[in-house]
Amino acid sequence: MAVTELNKKFKSFHYQTELEWAGDRAAIIGSEGKPDFRVASPPEFKGEAGVWTPEDLFVASVETCTMTTFIAFAERQNLPIVSYSSHAEGLLENVDGNYQFTRIILRPTIVISDETAMDPVCRTFAESHKKCFIANSIRAEVLLEPRIVVLTTGKEQPCGA
Repeated sequence: MAVTELNKKFKSFHYQTELEWAGDRAAIIGSEGKPDFRVASPPEFKGEAGVWTPEDLFVASVETCTMTTFIAFAERQNLPIVSYSSHAEGLLENVDGNYQFTRIILRPTIVISDETAMDPVCRTFAESHKKCFIANSIRAEVLLEPRIVVLTTGKEQPCGA
């Protein structure tokens, strides 16, 4: 399929945010129709403790996109998902004199109701990772350590996603 045909097939989307400086290294961020919230530099960069930082939001974006993409794929396949929870960790390092995220590790736990769905869930998770547009838009390596748990038996299986 030619690029022009692809452009006709797929839509483009725009996302807008607003920011108002709140003094020091903090701001109030928002987007139309959504609640505003405070953001600041993290304490290690002379910012505030206890508020969301750009670093938190960056890691959370990858984590959230991965989850929403997986859930969409799982719904299409009628996979027996009971719950999804996750922990994410981003590594910010100085590379050639500049800080950048070099790695984000996602550790989701996916609870299912049917043991026969373990392998399909793992395959679907791997596929959803490939299609997560946030992860595809960054330079940092995104590593996955998913764990599948069967609700009724407690049987666990890590996925090699």
